[in-house]
Amino acid sequence: MVFSSLTFLFLFLPLTIFIYYALNPKLRNGFLALASLFFYAWGEKKLVLLMIFSIALNFTGGILIGYFSETQRKNSSKYILWFFVTVNVLLLVYYKYFNFFIDVLNDTGFIGSSSIDQILLPIGISFFTFQGLSYLIDVYYEKVKPQKNLISLGLYISMFPQLIAGPIVRYIDVEKQIRSAKSFQWHKFSIGIERFIIGLFKKVIVANQMAFIADYVFNSQTELGMASYWFGIICYTFQIYFDFSGYSDMAIGLGKMFGYDFLENFNLPYISRSIQEFWRRWHISLSSWFRDYLYIPLGGNRKGAFRTYINLVVVFFVTGLWHGASWNFIVWGLYHGFFLILERLFLGKLLDRAPRVLSHLYTLLVVLFGWVLFRAETLTQALEYMKLMFSFNLNDNQLLLQHFSPYFIFVLFLALLLSTNAKGYILENIHFRSKVWENTKYLWYMLLFFFCFLELAANNYNPFIYFRF
Repeated sequence: MVFSSLTFLFLFLPLTIFIYYALNPKLRNGFLALASLFFYAWGEKKLVLLMIFSIALNFTGGILIGYFSETQRKNSSKYILWFFVTVNVLLLVYYKYFNFFIDVLNDTGFIGSSSIDQILLPIGISFFTFQGLSYLIDVYYEKVKPQKNLISLGLYISMFPQLIAGPIVRYIDVEKQIRSAKSFQWHKFSIGIERFIIGLFKKVIVANQMAFIADYVFNSQTELGMASYWFGIICYTFQIYFDFSGYSDMAIGLGKMFGYDFLENFNLPYISRSIQEFWRRWHISLSSWFRDYLYIPLGGNRKGAFRTYINLVVVFFVTGLWHGASWNFIVWGLYHGFFLILERLFLGKLLDRAPRVLSHLYTLLVVLFGWVLFRAETLTQALEYMKLMFSFNLNDNQLLLQHFSPYFIFVLFLALLLSTNAKGYILENIHFRSKVWENTKYLWYMLLFFFCFLELAANNYNPFIYFRF
């Protein structure tokens, strides 16, 4: 079940909200945890047992780590932490990377492929595993107390708004919210609805429209014109941003509907003037997770320049691998790490002095070519795609003409506009948030939602791009 499905919008979500607030506040956490497990089981079926095991594993680990820390046996606590971290990582490696390792061994001729079954990848395993890891580590460093209520920890790990596409929520950020009773607050609930509709609009109207073009170009069996390949990757650049940020907006909005405040996950990454800035704005919950739980423990930038570069390579190797079990993702991660090192060496100073348009163009081009690696199925396809972007083949660009309808041009304009800070400029300089807007905004949000409904009802093209996460 995905947020942009009619089943979720008109059955699961309204029923869950109604029952949640109809219950006694003391029962709401338990109900939301059960609803979240049902939400996961809807698509993953028996793999929900893995989710339940993860909850039990991290609950037990947190209790043991907290117990030995409280009894001043820090060494024992450290060994327990390493044990439970290792089990979490091994589960992730087995379910997410086993098939990849087998394929590598097949390619090298060490084993035969016929004797080993493929392992089914549980959707969202990277998200809920990282949440469990951050909980255990924070308990060990006494940033939070161990959760002694299994239902409360189960709710933290399985909460459906952020379960399959993030953001990665840390226990320290929602600990007090889980403990407190969730009384209905209309102001927060209405903000949640607004945010959810904005995210749904990004996904259904903008991302899906861009995805149709990107998928056509990347899946084409015949050679297209050079302009089509540029057009295809530009559309994918918009698709992944509006799809991913749209899901984050919907997750944040859903959280508010149930009384929770999640941190922001995107901050207009395409206005960045460097790759360093891009990663401060893109998938903030993931980049901050790697910063706090991997980069800093490795030494960060405290042990000299060479060690800093090594740490960056390690972090972005793991960042790439986190996104999927493929050489493409590994190379994509190292590709970004390479430009981060260049910027630390000398390029960053040049970008600071360069005209804004040049530094912005540099960042967009680096990110755009990185998305070729991210979107292509294999490294061979990615390299071939990049080569065709410079083929100077001016033939067979009918794709450009046949999709340049007034509707597509309008959506493309929206994508360009919403990728910038145009909204902030309007609010600050044109005073858009006037009494007229305040009195009519609910009508506009209703129209946006109705527009999304019509699109979902009329169009079966609704791709889900997080199956590899």
